[in-house]
Amino acid sequence: MASAPIILVPGFWLGAWAWDDVVARLEAAGQTATALTLPGLAPEEDRSTVHFQDHVDAIADAVQSAGVPVVLAVHSARGYAGYAVADRMPDRIAHLVYVDSAPGKGAMDPEFADADKPLMSEEELEAEENLDGLSKAQLAEFRRRAVPEPGATLREGVELTNDARRDVPSTIICTGFPSEKVKQAVEDGYSWLAGIPELRNVTWVDLPTSHWPMWSKPDDLAQLIGDIAAGAGTLD
Repeated sequence: MASAPIILVPGFWLGAWAWDDVVARLEAAGQTATALTLPGLAPEEDRSTVHFQDHVDAIADAVQSAGVPVVLAVHSARGYAGYAVADRMPDRIAHLVYVDSAPGKGAMDPEFADADKPLMSEEELEAEENLDGLSKAQLAEFRRRAVPEPGATLREGVELTNDARRDVPSTIICTGFPSEKVKQAVEDGYSWLAGIPELRNVTWVDLPTSHWPMWSKPDDLAQLIGDIAAGAGTLD
């Protein structure tokens, strides 16, 4: 049995480069992994015309191009776009992995009015996110390469209409906060967690580390995703 191909989608401010350490480990293990840079997230790219739907389309195109059902791994805020892709083509996703993420519904921040959202300051980042295990060099590289997020991706969303999205096998890897805290937060009604109660086939995994486990624990994250891809593979 061949492992399912893996598509990796980074969160805000990041391009495909954010997954380099994980891709290298997956490929060394003989698996196929492709990381995406979504529209508006390349340096010097025009972000003013990029919409949430463009991100959904870009991920969907990558899934369709694989030719067989894939393991789709989405990080952080990309849970919104990942879940929208599951709504569009549930039969093309063998497994959906939420990396410190969750199936979001609606718009993340309907009131966000700015053209884009730059990476927050060092002080804000330390106050708002779990940075456990990240080196100063990694944080400096993050800041050097970060690209502002197109504003429309925060204030826009898409309507989800396909009930089959709920049956896509899903794994939620909790890194910044333990799964018990995330489960408690579901009851508070956050939009980024709104799809969790809908899922019919969900597995929870705790991987205590930073919000960016692709840098702080690439070995563990690659192993988790690789094992899921091996289990979701197809007969040759």
